[in-house]
Amino acid sequence: MSAAKPLATEASRRASPRGAGFETGFEYLCFAAATTLLAMLGGLLVSLLLGGWPALAKFGLGFFTNATWDPVAGVFGVSALIVDTIVVALLALLMAIPIAFGVAFFLVELCPSALRRPIGTAVELLAGVPSIVYGMWGLFVFGPVFAKLVERPLMNAAPPGSIWEKLTAGVPNGTGILSASIIVAMMVLPFIAATLRDLLTTVPAQVRESAYGLGATTGEVVMTVTLPYVRRGAIGAVMLGLGRALGETMAVTFIIGNAHNFPKSLFDSGATIASTIANEFAEATTPLHTAALLAAGLILFLISFAVLALARMMLGRQTRL
Repeated sequence: MSAAKPLATEASRRASPRGAGFETGFEYLCFAAATTLLAMLGGLLVSLLLGGWPALAKFGLGFFTNATWDPVAGVFGVSALIVDTIVVALLALLMAIPIAFGVAFFLVELCPSALRRPIGTAVELLAGVPSIVYGMWGLFVFGPVFAKLVERPLMNAAPPGSIWEKLTAGVPNGTGILSASIIVAMMVLPFIAATLRDLLTTVPAQVRESAYGLGATTGEVVMTVTLPYVRRGAIGAVMLGLGRALGETMAVTFIIGNAHNFPKSLFDSGATIASTIANEFAEATTPLHTAALLAAGLILFLISFAVLALARMMLGRQTRL
């Protein structure tokens, strides 16, 4: 019997000219891939900054504080767009997170084996539906039903002069801030649920069994064992959903109403940064209008970057704890 071939070590590979060449080429290839990614990110940032600079130079700080967006008059401000973007994203997360957590915990902890695969497949299919399909369904199906069964009854039931009356003021036509938030919540929910489900499956079975052996109920196991075990990943899943909600374009464009103003109620029409760019970029007739849209895209880019930075800070804090 011949002796086993010894494993190649780093020293032996570098001692061989062929091995050294492969290692060097592989290292350069990996370095090139990493620098290409950074170059793409930097190129995107620089192109948005240069493209939007004419608008930023003309309006200065007023571009961020002014709510007027009037292409005809050549006046552009994004404060209302920023507020609408953040409001829609946060409302969507507020609705999506509890359901997503419930779906994920049900699939991992409670779901019968016969239903686990069909429900999991349905979640993945929902995550893959194009946003324009959600938008069309929201405008032609969800909107009219929502206006008839939710908006009008809520408006009629609101006591005069109450805060609830102010929150439900507006025209009950099925479009607006709340409608857009619900559609976006439906879109981000599968992403969060699928990510959480995958995270929960990484919890060692011994951890769960030990908790059950001590007499813990399913709810206690979920809240005191499973969720703390995956809390870092859960934060990442929520931030992933927030990033998707902030940048959602076509579905929001269909259902939000596309009115450039601060929302005074949940039923008011609005416009996000992404929906404004989608609506107007192809029809921008002046260089200033195009520059304003590019500057708005830059702001959306920076908001998304800030969300990721916040996620990193939160994850770092969880790690220290």
